[in-house]
Amino acid sequence: MTQEYIEIRGARENNLKNVDLRLPKRKINIFTGVSGSGKSSIVFDTIATEAQRQLYENFSMFIRSLLPKFPQPDADAIEKLGMAVVVDQKRLGGGSHSTMGTITDISPVLRVLFSRVGKPWVGYANVFSFNDPQGMCPECNGRGRKLGFDASKFIDPSKSLKEGAIQAPGLVSWEKDMYAHSGFFDIDKKLADYTREEMDLLLYSGPRKFKMKFGNSDMNVTYLGLVEKFERAYIRRDIKTLSERKQKTIMPYLQEQPCPACGGTRLNQAALSAEINGRNIAALSAMEVEELIPFFKMIDDPVAAPLIRTLTERLQHLVDMGLGYLSLNRETDTLSGGESQRVKMVKHLGSSLIDVLYIFDEPSVGLHPRDVYRLNGLLQKLRDKGNTVIVVEHDPDVIRIADHIVDVGPNAGTKGGQIMYEGTLDGLLHTDTLTGKYLKHSLPLKTNSRTPSGQLPLTGARVNNLQGVDVNIPEGVLTVVTGVAGSGKSSLIHHAFLNAYPNAVVIDQSAVGTSTRSNPATYTGTMDLIRKAFAGANQVDASLFSFNSKGACENCQGTGVIYTDLAFLEGVKTRCEVCEGRRYKEEVLAYRLNGKSISDVLEMTVREAGSFFTAKDIRKKLDTMIEVGLEYLTLGQPLSTLSGGECQRIKLASELHKKGSIYVMDEPTTGLHLSDVGRLIELMEGLVNKGNTVIVIEHNLEVIKNADWIIDMGPEGGHKGGQVIFEGRPDALITFPGSHTGVFLKAALEA
Repeated sequence: MTQEYIEIRGARENNLKNVDLRLPKRKINIFTGVSGSGKSSIVFDTIATEAQRQLYENFSMFIRSLLPKFPQPDADAIEKLGMAVVVDQKRLGGGSHSTMGTITDISPVLRVLFSRVGKPWVGYANVFSFNDPQGMCPECNGRGRKLGFDASKFIDPSKSLKEGAIQAPGLVSWEKDMYAHSGFFDIDKKLADYTREEMDLLLYSGPRKFKMKFGNSDMNVTYLGLVEKFERAYIRRDIKTLSERKQKTIMPYLQEQPCPACGGTRLNQAALSAEINGRNIAALSAMEVEELIPFFKMIDDPVAAPLIRTLTERLQHLVDMGLGYLSLNRETDTLSGGESQRVKMVKHLGSSLIDVLYIFDEPSVGLHPRDVYRLNGLLQKLRDKGNTVIVVEHDPDVIRIADHIVDVGPNAGTKGGQIMYEGTLDGLLHTDTLTGKYLKHSLPLKTNSRTPSGQLPLTGARVNNLQGVDVNIPEGVLTVVTGVAGSGKSSLIHHAFLNAYPNAVVIDQSAVGTSTRSNPATYTGTMDLIRKAFAGANQVDASLFSFNSKGACENCQGTGVIYTDLAFLEGVKTRCEVCEGRRYKEEVLAYRLNGKSISDVLEMTVREAGSFFTAKDIRKKLDTMIEVGLEYLTLGQPLSTLSGGECQRIKLASELHKKGSIYVMDEPTTGLHLSDVGRLIELMEGLVNKGNTVIVIEHNLEVIKNADWIIDMGPEGGHKGGQVIFEGRPDALITFPGSHTGVFLKAALEA
C-alpha cells in the first residue's frame, strides 16, 4: 500500500516561519525541540485546530454554536487530515459524580455484569448507578458525602462530663447539664475512657425521655445525642435561613463526611445487597485495579464471559499505563495532570475507531522510567490499529520508538519556528541539532555529595497510602524524592511534609493565571517597575501605562480585541481597530522611554527587554526569568497560554534568591528539552549554594544523578507502596536491591 502523508505548506502560526511538512499517516510521528521552539504551534495550533475546525464545519449552525470555536490556522494549505483526538494534560473535571470507572466506561460494563449475575437479582444495570435515581442513595443523592458536624470539636476527651467535657457552641448551661444529669453516663469518667456504645449514646442517640430537676420539681426532658441535636437544628433545614451570626458560629464545626446511610458508597441498600462471589459493586469499585483482574477471572458463569473479557481488557490497559494502584471509585478531579492524560489514553484504546489522528502532549509526564515502556506499547497499539499518532515529547525513551521525527528549532521564540530535521532516530543522532547532541549526551553521577547542615524530621506520616512513615529530610542539600507512580511521593511531600513545614516555598505546575490580562511582566512584578520608569521619564501618572486602568483603550477596554457574539452563529474575535491590538489609548502610546512606547516594550522578549532596560531593579527581575529558561517569552504574552512546565518556571523566577528557605518542586523538568535540564540542575544547585534546602519530586534520571540525597518510595504503587525503601546517596542506590529507580539508574549509566 502506498504511504500517505498529512501535508502542511506555509504554516505561520505564532513563531513558525513558513513551515512545510509531510507527516506519514498510520505511523508514530514525534515532535522534539526546545521549549518555545514552535512544536505546539505546529501540532496543536495548526494540525489539531484545523482538523477539529473541519470536523465541526459538518455540523448544523445550532450545534456549532454549542461547540468550542476554532479559528482557521495561518497556513497556505493543510491537507489529508483525519478526525483528530487531542489527549492533553488538562486535569479531568466532572465533580463528585465523575469517577475513574465512569470516565473509562468500565463502570457501565460492571453494572451490566451485576444486573446479569449478581445475587439476589435487584434490577437492570441502571439500578447499580449512583447517577441514576433508581440506584443513588436517597440521603446524599449519589455523592457519597454529606455536610455534617465534626464530633471531635464538640467534646474534650481529657475531661469528664462533670469537668465540662462538652464544648459544643451555642448551648445554654442547662442544655450542657442535661447530659450530666440524664443518668445515662458516669459523670466522673473521662470521655477518652468511654466505650464505643457510650460515645455513640453521647453523640448520636435519637430521642430518649428522662426526668430532670428544675428547682424543686421534676420535668420530662427529651434527650438527644450532641451531633444528632445539631444535625436536626441546622443540617436538616436550610443553613441559609439562619442568621449570619448563627452561621458564623457553627461553620467552623461543619465538614463534609461519608454519608451515614450508604457509608460513602453512593448507592442505595437495594443496589448494595447484590453480590458476586461475596462482593457487592461498591466493594469492587473500591478495590485497586490490579486486584480486580484476578477477581474477575475467577467468575466462571458463562453468561458473564463476554463482559469479563471486556472488563479485564480495559483494566489491563490501566495497569499497562502504570495506573494499577487507582480504584474505579476514585473521583476524576483528584487525579494529577499525568494521571488524567493516561486515563484519557485508556479510554481511547477501547475505541473501535480507526484512521483517527491521535495527538498527545508529553504523555510521559509523571511516569517513572519503569512505566515509560508500557506507554510506548500503548502508542504502538494505537498505530497498529491503523491510526496516525503525533506526539510532542522530550523523553529520550519515547523519542526512540518514533517512525518519523520532526525536530523544531534552532532555539525558542523568534529564534525558533524552523524545521531542523525530519527523519529517523538514527539520522537525528548524526545531526548537530540540540536534540541530536543531547540524546547522545548524559550527565555523570554526582560523587561529591554535600554534607547536610541539619535534619527536617517527619514522623508517623499516614496520608493516603503512607504507612506510618518516619523520615529525616536533610537540610542545606538537594534531595530528590522518587519512586513509581502512586508510590506515595506526593503524599509524603505535598501533604505530610508541608503540613509539618508550612513555610516552605512550593513551586508546582498549577496554572498561574487564566486571564488574558495577566502576563509574565505583571506576574513577576516587572510591570510595576516598567510603569514607574515610563512615568518618571514622561512626568505623568504611572497608572496611564496600565491596560487595566487609566491607559486602557476605551474601545476594547484594554484587551486588544473585540468579541462579537452572533447568537447561534459562531462568535467572531477581531483585532481592535482603534488601538490595533496594542491595548492602550493613542495618547499613552505617544509617551516614549528610550525611543520605545509601552506597547513596544510588551512585545519584547524577556532577553530583548534585558538588553533594553538599564535600571538595576528591572534587570534583576528579567535576569531571574532568563535564569529559569524563559528568555523567549514576550513580556505581554497572556499567562493562559503557558504550558505546565512554563507555569512552574515562572513561579520559580518570582521566588528565586531567597535565603534560608525550603523549596519544594514538583517534577520541574516537565516540558523541558534535554538541553534545558542541565540548566535547571544548575539553578537548583545555585539555590542550595545560597543556603536553601531544595526538595524535588522527580523521575528524570539526569536530576536523580545530581542529587545529594535520594528518598526512594515504593516498592510499588497504591497499597503496595507508601514506604521509604531507600535513603542515601545516588551511588548507593545503584547497588540497592528492590528499587526500580536503582535498576534504571544503573542501566542509564551503562548505556
